[in-house]
Formats: sequence, C-alpha cells, structure tokens
Amino acid sequence: MMGSFSSPVPLSDIESVLAWVDTYKLSRQTKKIARDFSDAVRDKIQRDEEAHRSLKDSEQNLSSGGSYYEACGDDVKMSKLYVLYEHSAGFALFRVAEFEELAAFLPQVEESVTDLQRFNSVVTLIAFQPFKSAVVALENINAISEGIVPEDLNLFLEGALPKRKKRGKCTLGVADPKLGAAISEALEIPCSHTGAVPELIRGIRHHFHALIKGLTLKACSVTQLGLGHSYSRARVKFNVHRVDNMIIQSIALLDQLDKDINTFSMRIREWYSYHFPELVSIVPENHLYTKCAEYIKDRKSLSEESVEPLTEILGDSEKAQAIIDASKMSMGMDISPVDLINIQMFAGRVVALKTQTTIFGEKLRQQVEDRLKFYETGDIPMKNIDVMKQAMEEALQEQVIPEAEGSAKKKKKKKKAKKEEEPMDED
Repeated sequence: MMGSFSSPVPLSDIESVLAWVDTYKLSRQTKKIARDFSDAVRDKIQRDEEAHRSLKDSEQNLSSGGSYYEACGDDVKMSKLYVLYEHSAGFALFRVAEFEELAAFLPQVEESVTDLQRFNSVVTLIAFQPFKSAVVALENINAISEGIVPEDLNLFLEGALPKRKKRGKCTLGVADPKLGAAISEALEIPCSHTGAVPELIRGIRHHFHALIKGLTLKACSVTQLGLGHSYSRARVKFNVHRVDNMIIQSIALLDQLDKDINTFSMRIREWYSYHFPELVSIVPENHLYTKCAEYIKDRKSLSEESVEPLTEILGDSEKAQAIIDASKMSMGMDISPVDLINIQMFAGRVVALKTQTTIFGEKLRQQVEDRLKFYETGDIPMKNIDVMKQAMEEALQEQVIPEAEGSAKKKKKKKKAKKEEEPMDED
C-alpha cells in the first residue's frame, strides 16, 4: 500500500514545511504534535494572507496617487524627510510625504517623477529663498561646490527646518555627500544622498519652475546660463606665469624636434651606407653625415675639386681628403638614380629642419637669459613675438644663402667648361 501511494503535493514542499515546523515553538506537550502542527500551519496561512492583503492594498493606493503614509503604516509617520535643492535662482526646501518604504516602491516613484500631478502629492514646498544678485549666487555656489555651508544656506535651513530638539526624527536629502556632512555637523540633522533621494531631486529639477510660484521656465534658463558662465570664469584660475608658458612649451617642442631629427638622420645613415659604407666611420656625427650625404650624392662623382666644399662642411681638410680616398676604394653597392634623389631630398629637409631648430633654440636661450637679467638690472626683455619674427627672418636667410651659393657654383662650372672648350676649338 505504501508503495502505491501518490501524494498530490511535491515531496520537496513537504520537506520544507516539516523543516519549518521543527523551528516552531509548541504550545502543548510533544505527545500532541499532530494538533500543534495543524495550529502552526493555520497561523502561518493567516499571516501570509494578511501580508498579501496589506501589500495589495498598498500597491492599489500607490497606483491611484494616494499617500504613502496610508501604504506604509503608522511607524513611517514618526519620521520626516526633507529635500534640499540648490538652484541658480535660490535655495528651496521640500518635504516628502513619505520616505521610509520608498525603496520598496521605486518603480512607482520613478513614474511619479515624470508626472507633475502625482509628484505634487509626494513633495511639498516648505520654503524658497531667492538670491539677491548674481554675485551672491556665485559666492554661494562656489562654497557649495567645495563642500562648505555658506552663511545664507545656514540661515535658510535654520529657519525652515524644525527646531533642533525635533530634528532627531528628521532626515535631509542632499545631492552632494560632502555638503551633507557639513550640514549634519552644523545643523545637527542626519543627511542622506542615497536611496530614493536622487530620484526625488531629479523630479524637483524637472518640475522646479512649476513648483515655485512666479518662476517660469524661461527665467530658469536665463539664471542657469548666467550663473554657469560666471561659475566657469571663476573656476579658471589666473596664471601668473602665463608669459613664460610660451617659452617653456617652445623649449619642449624643440627637444621633441631634436629627437625626431636624430631619428631621421639614423634612417639616412642606414640607407646611404648601402652605397657608401665607409662614410660612417669618417663622419660619425649625425648632422654632419646628413650634410655630407646631401652634397656627395653618388660617390663616384667625387674628385679632388670636392675637397674644398667638404672642408667647408666638416671644418677639417684631413677628413675631407679621407672621404675622397675612401670613395675610390669603397665596397658599397651601386645606387639607382631614383633612390639617390629620394635620399638627397630627405637629407635636404633634415638639414633645413636642423638649421631652423638651432636658430630658434638660440633665440629662446637668449630670451631666458634676458628674463634672468631683468631681475638683476631691470632691463625689459624683448617680447616673444618680436624675437620669433627675428628667428623666422634668420631662418629664411639661411635657406636663401645655400641656394644662391649653389647657383653661383653652377655658373662657375659653366664658365670653366666654356674656357676648356675654347682652346679645343682653336686646335
């Protein structure tokens, strides 16, 4: 018989009920366990029905826009929630009709935030203190942003909140936790910035122009725009070293350019070494190597006439002669005209960039020295813009001079060629 018995209740549910019964305090002796079990089940069912009925009534009350006090019970009425809102037009204090169980009905709170009629049943304006002027508004907002309670806010809350003896059962909702800590210390009232407080502040911000009599949406926008601009200008601190910042940034830029020039020079050495590998050992310095590569081009074109130009570049006639000798016995490979043109153009750009950085670096160094002398002698240094104009003119002159010298050399070569051709024609 036991094997064919089938229970309509799942075995897991029966086990959970039996486990709960073991924790129930029996009102009679153990031998009457069956009756105690029935009493326990009856009491549990009654409690569940009452809780379900209470929750259903609360939800109906909330959905119809009723008071949260009626939904939450008498214990909630013992505590009060106030919300502080700082607007560009002034300070406002609102009282929330109920708050202890708002977390349980957060979806309903969010719905009421977007509906002005329902939100009016949740919050009530207690007091509003407008700012007397834009200067006063800026002073108060600057203090609040730093977590300091301004004097105007202190006086406003002292007059609007209940007396200090009754503040133990009150809570003040704020947006900034730092400001809340300062208010708690100054006014002896607990502050909160979590739970339903952010949703309530969001609703107040959304409907603020409708909650304050005589305040329009356009007026709110004008005050917010004006205070926002004033606050932004006040937050931009005055820099006493603003004149020197340009020099500091320029020096940093020149340092970065020097690193880039060294990288470019290394690439030229790498590429040109395939054609003239012996040049690296003779001219190890990057800048001079780049200038030599720009001048030499094809190593096979070097002759004894090239000693003088190389001496001008290197400042050493022995190195110039060593380059000529190495070019005659070089182990490098031949290079195509296209690759040679690319290397020459790239080397020319690097040389010009190095010349410009040298000029600008010298001018900036002189600027720093002039400013140091100003503290000693009082001589006013030149303006940065005037010094940079001089540097630009010198850099342009450095670019024009090599071109003029190159054209002059070409003319000389042509004249020599003509002179050599004339005796041949006479013969």
